[in-house]
Amino acid sequence: MRLNRYAFISSSLLLTGLVGISTSYADDLPAPVQALANQGLEIHGQFDAPGGLRGYGASAQGRDMAIYLTPDKEHAIIGTLMDSQGNDLTEAQLDEHVRAPLEAETWQTLEASHWIQDGDVDAPRTIYTFTDPNCPYCRQLWHAVRPWVEAGEVQLRHIMVGILAPDSPGKAAALLGADDPSATLHAHESGDQEIEASAQSREIEEQVYANNQLFEELGLYATPTSAFQRETDNGTLRIDRIEGMPSESRLIEMMGSEAP
Repeated sequence: MRLNRYAFISSSLLLTGLVGISTSYADDLPAPVQALANQGLEIHGQFDAPGGLRGYGASAQGRDMAIYLTPDKEHAIIGTLMDSQGNDLTEAQLDEHVRAPLEAETWQTLEASHWIQDGDVDAPRTIYTFTDPNCPYCRQLWHAVRPWVEAGEVQLRHIMVGILAPDSPGKAAALLGADDPSATLHAHESGDQEIEASAQSREIEEQVYANNQLFEELGLYATPTSAFQRETDNGTLRIDRIEGMPSESRLIEMMGSEAP
């Protein structure tokens, strides 16, 4: 086996430049791994590795990585573990121990954002979509998903953002602050009654700001951007996302079935 893209870390040598990330896995970390955590790496879990090494899944500033603890527990190596045939032994571990838990956290973050319900609350499938009131493709998506929504098979949760035009934040706030946000969004996207920007409470304006921040933090750049869960062969739920108006095949994939 061999390691590439590596960096050697001991308890007296700390990785710099990785600040502001908290540690989520705090099970009596060995000194070199703890030193990395102190410098900002988020440690997500550990796994078995060959050659007497111990692996730790980690991430920092959106980048996932593996840390390998040497048998003497005095040094750690950041990099990719390869076997003698050149097979990557790290990728699957990162997927299981870093990406999957981070995606679960992302889904919880989406749940906690400020959204407008579109469809039956008891629908078996939930999709989050970032929606700007001035986005023509958001309106196109709204119309495209009507068969699934009206059949009670899918609920969309529109995370309202204001990014496309100067009056987008005001329109997003007006939708979130409406007496009946779902009905108001329906009227707006259907074209029955266009929403106008209007003054809202500070709480509602802060909700739009928080949604905009979330949009940026997730590294998104297009509306609509939709996120949905899929189940892998081993039963794990993972997140897929589609930026922009999906193609017909991708729309069916996102909805989970052909149109009813």
